[in-house]
Amino acid sequence: MRLLALFLTFAAWLMPGIPAQAESACPDTLDFNFRALGEEREVNLCEAYRGKVVLVVNTASRCGYTYQYDGLEKLYANYRDRGLVVLGFPSNDFGGQEPGSEAQIKDFCRSTYGVEFPMFEKTGAAAGRAHPFFDRLAADGGGHPRWNFHKYLLDRDGSVVASWRSSVKPLDASLVGEIEARL
Repeated sequence: MRLLALFLTFAAWLMPGIPAQAESACPDTLDFNFRALGEEREVNLCEAYRGKVVLVVNTASRCGYTYQYDGLEKLYANYRDRGLVVLGFPSNDFGGQEPGSEAQIKDFCRSTYGVEFPMFEKTGAAAGRAHPFFDRLAADGGGHPRWNFHKYLLDRDGSVVASWRSSVKPLDASLVGEIEARL
């Protein structure tokens, strides 16, 4: 198997006009563009995060679970060098707990919790109001979030492999175990 992979890599190098299938395919779960939080810069999730283990979280600044930003940042800091990325998507869908502007949200996350993981524009996550990205995550595993800080884990192929309700903390053994199994 290793010899075949080496051969295909060499063949792709010799024939640059023929892209390797694994490099050209974008998983449906990552085939979306979002603006970086509080910025005009648009990020294509596939280009930026294909091949990584991805933890997607719908967030809110005025929620009883807001303290989870700290655990999410710790996960990101502990595992990013091994291929984990945490992606935060602020949502005002649940209890109106994310009413601020994107600039306010960004400032709050950075100054209060030291958030360095990628955060994106305010995004609908609730069933019936969800952005197609959250509809895709829901269809692929775990359903739509029922509250803020729902978590979806995608493997390196972009498949949803697990999801957790809001009450599951980012450093919970089951969540960390699933991440470590995919890294």
